[in-house]
Amino acid sequence: MTDRFRARLPSAVVDLALRLGADPIATRSRVRLGQSGQMRQDATKAWMPFTARQTLATDRCDFDWRARSGPAGLIFVRDAIDGGRGRFAVLALGILQIVNVKPSAELTRGQLMRYLAELAWTPDAILHNTALRWREDGPDRLVVGAGSDQGAAEVTLGLDSDGRIDSAFAPDRGRMVGKTIVPTPWGGRFLDYRHHHGVWLPFGAEVSWSMPEGEVVYWKARIDFWRRG
Repeated sequence: MTDRFRARLPSAVVDLALRLGADPIATRSRVRLGQSGQMRQDATKAWMPFTARQTLATDRCDFDWRARSGPAGLIFVRDAIDGGRGRFAVLALGILQIVNVKPSAELTRGQLMRYLAELAWTPDAILHNTALRWREDGPDRLVVGAGSDQGAAEVTLGLDSDGRIDSAFAPDRGRMVGKTIVPTPWGGRFLDYRHHHGVWLPFGAEVSWSMPEGEVVYWKARIDFWRRG
């Protein structure tokens, strides 16, 4: 059953997908998950609690993350790749625009990096998303890429002693500084793997920027639910 994947992908990639519990048949093309956690703009800002719902496609590079934060949950955040274009917006009360980043190759590239980094939550995509490009980078690292031209992106996935994804890193993800996108080293860690609905999933994660003053964690969350379809 896996011969067709091994003809297209490095064996280490197929082995990773199967180890995590990917479905070789993949009758569903997305996963849904819920999160709760904290986020902040930078190291000088206070942490804000959030709850979020996210869908991730397993057959293409699309995702849609929608969160509520702020006082009484009245701040709405959307982070997405929708139809191949990056989206990022922050609204108050669901209607008053606080931030709305114009679509661009830089924004799409950054959102694509997020999709690639979150493959730990979409093992089926490792097998079935043919837009992904893979190569091995040593015994415990895999590099995955997607996109083309100015929108091309790559992320390095680190594997733990059990062969599961425990880290993701990109040296130049775009970070918003005012109204400018600045390439900045970026990465995250996955924690607390559990066997859930036949799949090994990390139920905790944190994301950080590598700044001149050191690593700045700006997002951390737990998984509240996960399901296919």
